[in-house]
Amino acid sequence: MSQLRTQLDLSSSVGQALLDAGCVKFRTDEPFRLPAGWASPVYIDCRRLISFALLRKALIERGLALLRQRNRLDGIDAVVGAESSGIAFGAWMAETLALPLLYVRKEAKGLGPAAQIEGVVNAGDRVLLVDDMMAAARSKRIFCEALAAAGAVVTDIFVVFDYGTFPTESVLAPWQAKVHALANWQDILQAARASGGVDSRSLDELQRFLEDPARWSRDHGGIGASGTQR
Repeated sequence: MSQLRTQLDLSSSVGQALLDAGCVKFRTDEPFRLPAGWASPVYIDCRRLISFALLRKALIERGLALLRQRNRLDGIDAVVGAESSGIAFGAWMAETLALPLLYVRKEAKGLGPAAQIEGVVNAGDRVLLVDDMMAAARSKRIFCEALAAAGAVVTDIFVVFDYGTFPTESVLAPWQAKVHALANWQDILQAARASGGVDSRSLDELQRFLEDPARWSRDHGGIGASGTQR
């Protein structure tokens, strides 16, 4: 696949660009199991995007344009990349904005309130947390807890892709951070139906999942709406 093809696709549809880049996986037999316990017939691997120079540049530009449109960049003191997939995206955003870059680990390395954070964090710093994707917000909770413990204020979370299916609002409520994403599974479904590049059985299963994600997950061995975030 050429860099030009991926760049052109992005101009009209992030969902189609993700499909073209091979980021989307479908299963109609054995569901994918997410770390938080949910079951899903689809999986997104945004880590592949780092290999597409034109696409990743366009995604960063579109992400920053979205944040500017929503007036979410004023007063940001630093950009924080989330270990590990969000570090590259965070670095590209920080470079474009000429802002300090930090990254936050999933587990502490050493002692002290900033043991999960690499880089200089100052008490009261307003930060933009950047990651490649979000499903159930389990890792985002860990990152927000670490940043808050170090004195930073997470004002916004940017991800390239948000599942948009699981109850993440309650998970992130303590920090009141605004979540911004370029695409979700509804966008993938729409792009795949329009392009005809995905078999109808997979798309029908995705449609059933989107109609009631908690029930689909429970019926396929995952947690449901009453399940706890592990």
